[in-house]
Amino acid sequence: MTKSDSETLALYFSFFNEVGIIEQLSRALFEARLPDGFLASHFAVLNHLIRVRDGQTPLVLARAFQVPKTTMTHTLSVLEKHRLIEMRPNPKDGRSKCVWLTAAGRDFRNNAIASLGPDIAEFAKQFPPDRIEALVPGLTDIRQMLDAARDED
Repeated sequence: MTKSDSETLALYFSFFNEVGIIEQLSRALFEARLPDGFLASHFAVLNHLIRVRDGQTPLVLARAFQVPKTTMTHTLSVLEKHRLIEMRPNPKDGRSKCVWLTAAGRDFRNNAIASLGPDIAEFAKQFPPDRIEALVPGLTDIRQMLDAARDED
C-alpha cells in the first residue's frame, strides 16, 4: 500500500518542520554558550572556513550561506574586529579580498565546541552515540542533495 500524494507531502513537511525546530532550539542553546556579542552566524563562518577551506571571497561565502553580501560583510567585520579572521587581497585579481582564519579564529571555534561539552553529555543520556551515529549518514545525504540543488540555481 502506498501513501497518497497528500500523505507524502505531509510526511516530508513534518520532516522539514522538525529539522527547522531542532535548528532553532540548538542555535539558541549554542548562542547561550558563546561569548557576549557573538552569534551562531559568526561561529558558522569560522566553522565553514575550517570545514570547507579558507581563502574564499566574501561573495562566495555569502552564496554558501545564502545571505546577501551586505549581511556577510557585516558578519566578517565582526570577526575581523576580534581578529578571528583577516582579509587579504585576492591573489587572483588584487581587487577583491579573501577571508583567512587566524590562530585566534581556530581557537575560538574549538573553544565554542568545547563549551557545549556539558550540554552534549546531558543530550547523550537520552540519545546514546550509537543512535546518533545511525542518523548522521542519512542527514549528510540530505544535506549534500540540498547543497547540490542550491548550487544548480
